[in-house]
Amino acid sequence: MKPSGLLLVLAAAAGCAPRPAAPIPPVTSATPGPATLPPVPDAPAPAPSASAYTGHGADTIPPEVLAKYRPRSLPPELARHIESLMDVRAPGIGRLAPSGKAMYFSWSITGVGQVWKLDGPRRFPEQLTGGEDSTWLAAITPDGRELVVQRDRKGEENPGLYLQPPGGGPLETIQHVHGVQTLFEAVSSDSRQVYFTSNDRKPDAYVVYRWDVARKAKEVVFDREPGLWHVSDLRDDGRLLLRKETGSMTAEYSEWNPAKQTLVPLVGQGETEEYDARYGAREGELVVMTNKPGEFRRLYDWRDGKLTPVGDDVKFDVDGFDVDRKRTRVVYTTNENGFTRPHALDARTFRHLEVPAPADVDHVSFGPTTPDARFTSIGVDDGRHPLRAYVLDWTTGKLETWHAPSTPEIDTTAFARAQLDTYPARDGARIPVLIRKPEKCAPEPCPVVVSFHGGPEGQARPGFSVGAQMFVDAGFVYVEPNVRGSDGYGKTWLHADDGPKRLDVITDIEDAARWARARFASGGKEPRVGIYGGSYGGYSALMGMTMFAGAYDAGVDVVGISDLRTFLLNTAPYRRILRISEYGDPDRDADALAKLSPMTYVDRVKAPVLVMQGASDPRVPAGEAIQIHDALEKKGVPCELAIFPDEGHGAQKRANKVLMLGRSIAFLREHLAGAP
Repeated sequence: MKPSGLLLVLAAAAGCAPRPAAPIPPVTSATPGPATLPPVPDAPAPAPSASAYTGHGADTIPPEVLAKYRPRSLPPELARHIESLMDVRAPGIGRLAPSGKAMYFSWSITGVGQVWKLDGPRRFPEQLTGGEDSTWLAAITPDGRELVVQRDRKGEENPGLYLQPPGGGPLETIQHVHGVQTLFEAVSSDSRQVYFTSNDRKPDAYVVYRWDVARKAKEVVFDREPGLWHVSDLRDDGRLLLRKETGSMTAEYSEWNPAKQTLVPLVGQGETEEYDARYGAREGELVVMTNKPGEFRRLYDWRDGKLTPVGDDVKFDVDGFDVDRKRTRVVYTTNENGFTRPHALDARTFRHLEVPAPADVDHVSFGPTTPDARFTSIGVDDGRHPLRAYVLDWTTGKLETWHAPSTPEIDTTAFARAQLDTYPARDGARIPVLIRKPEKCAPEPCPVVVSFHGGPEGQARPGFSVGAQMFVDAGFVYVEPNVRGSDGYGKTWLHADDGPKRLDVITDIEDAARWARARFASGGKEPRVGIYGGSYGGYSALMGMTMFAGAYDAGVDVVGISDLRTFLLNTAPYRRILRISEYGDPDRDADALAKLSPMTYVDRVKAPVLVMQGASDPRVPAGEAIQIHDALEKKGVPCELAIFPDEGHGAQKRANKVLMLGRSIAFLREHLAGAP
């Protein structure tokens, strides 16, 4: 998987506590029954008018609007506290050089993500890239002579692709075009070609290119038919395993032979199933992750059109997997009630291999493996500290620490650790939820913030989280539901909200508020409850404040959708087909889209709302924030709007992260706790 380089300002990971987490009760995965919805209009709200906004990006917002809604500064004390917590951080897992003697990783310690290098375990890091644009490492060529680097500008999600010497120095541009995505895909085993995709011909389709490193020239590899094509894997003879995305979770796989100009369909064609595939150790073999045969994602050996299961048959999803360049072993992780567990298989026999890893931790994740298959980077989140990076030597079984986190002036072992629980939905389903609480509240009860994750195919998971701790430090009980539609609980749960089916389960949002008021009441007094979220979580926050007005006492929406119809019209073209498969078709499902849009229910809103948005956002256009703010303001409802002119779908820059989180906390303290 390629990193996006984007950092949503969501407190979405967990912290730690001195007590162990309780086991989570079983999740009801049966098909949900109809829910009792609050009254909806006799007819759907009218379609967006001609006066509705058009397009996305900073150039669609008048300068006077950007100036009017520029984010306000924070109270100094709050800003200092958030800044100090943001000093608690760690680099990414990292990618080892082919020699095994250096590690490269992305790190945002300068205020925005850049590429860094370590010349050995626990050495002092050297910064290789700089500036104000988010930059991240995509790959190292197998000969170790080039770094492949991606760089984005102002969160536009139109990154460019570059080469850089492994010792640092100027970037050599492969391609960076305004308004165009250039996405790294793969490097050939001989290090001569860098493969990438780009929508430079059509905004809603990708062409596969390759860059000749020596000649400094690009050529088309695949453009036979339009589609959202990516390179999943490649053979040494030049054959490509191509992935064509057909929906938010679905894809088709084919093999493209450039020498013969043949495209051979392999798996997923014409299906609405989830597939992820890599070449296997033998000719004609794929390693495939899919949930088609059962409820959970599992690994399979695919040959001659047949899927044979490999690995353990556990009642949890496989999170992800990788096959090293030499086809020596398959490494994969499972998602066990939100905890990440590592596994490995011999790529030829599929027998189990031992993975040396620390015990009693929340997450163990694999990074890349070196071309010779000897070393694999491993990231460990123990729930008590930021991520630690290790390198596993498969020949010796030795696990060595390469970089450790920074926690200046902060005792992270005192952070509130996530407790696993469930709450009841009105149709009887049990909704998984994470809970973090202050040690004590004065006066009781503590106000509650219900934070919804993005996606919607996301999942709130245990683990270390500075963002969550910021809310706990502010005196809130911080809870994160995994409502129906969340990943990690099987495909019935995952697809329970697809298209118009969302009408049957959207009430999980209101049920969370009802549960929170009862669950955290003290002395016969119910707490005040707020709602918070980013992206789809921001949409959930707006639904909680509009459709379910009265359920929450205040709401914060970060880059959320306010009207599914205008969103689908204006989101970036390359995303529209993927989002339609999740939310519904604008024509066929127009009635459901209207009933599921916060804008339909603005007349119900009475409690205060804060809306925050990046001007350059290509996913959820800034018009979504502006239109609901203007509608609420017209109704006389307290609604604050903040637009970040130099950000996209969330915040990448440290100063803006501080403002987004700080403004959210200050707003919720004011309206839930009466604090200034």
